[in-house]
Amino acid sequence: MPSQTNGSATHSANIAANIQQINTRIDELCHQYHRDPADIRLLAVSKTKPAEDIRSAFNAGQHCFGENYLQEALQKIRALHDLPIEWHFIGAIQSNKTRELAENFAWVHSVDRLKIARRLSEQRAESMPALNICLQVNISEETSKAGLMLNELTGLVAEVVQLPNISLRGLMAIPAKADTLSAQRATFAKIRQALKTLQKTQPALDTLSMGMSNDMEAAIAEGSTILRIGTAIFGARNGT
Repeated sequence: MPSQTNGSATHSANIAANIQQINTRIDELCHQYHRDPADIRLLAVSKTKPAEDIRSAFNAGQHCFGENYLQEALQKIRALHDLPIEWHFIGAIQSNKTRELAENFAWVHSVDRLKIARRLSEQRAESMPALNICLQVNISEETSKAGLMLNELTGLVAEVVQLPNISLRGLMAIPAKADTLSAQRATFAKIRQALKTLQKTQPALDTLSMGMSNDMEAAIAEGSTILRIGTAIFGARNGT
């Protein structure tokens, strides 16, 4: 009977192989679409996955991890405190949870209202580096999803950039599912254009957090700088 240790080693090797495969694919797509691979950050979405899987991915060279659920994330942050992981929060934000976000993460991708930005600003310790944030755009205008409408961006950006202790980096989006590359690209192009428009008055904005396992090519083609990849690294999601 195979030992549990051997099974764990095989699982770790699979995660490492997946990461290598994804990075190779990113390089290929960057060549195809005339992008510099150095401009794209791979964010491993580790929600519902155990800390041991994150450690395996870290040992394979993956240092940025994205979590959706705060309490689950805090448990992993404590369990992996010995590793210099860059933690990103990409889930829905409750206003009463902003202090823990401000204290424990390097990035928050899912800011969609001024109240949240203000609380993160107030609760981020001045002794810490500025908290990097993205504004979440509801690009497909789905009633079931959080995020700003495109016509709300300019006003919110003007206020958020004035806040201390946080650094507005760009935009994040989770588009509705599209089955063709051209349809995926059309949606991502709207985000790219929105950022380009904002850069006319805020040239420091440099981030497009968009693209997941099933639409990575379209995201790279349209300028993504952070790819949020979960399933292709860790396998099917555990639980909900």
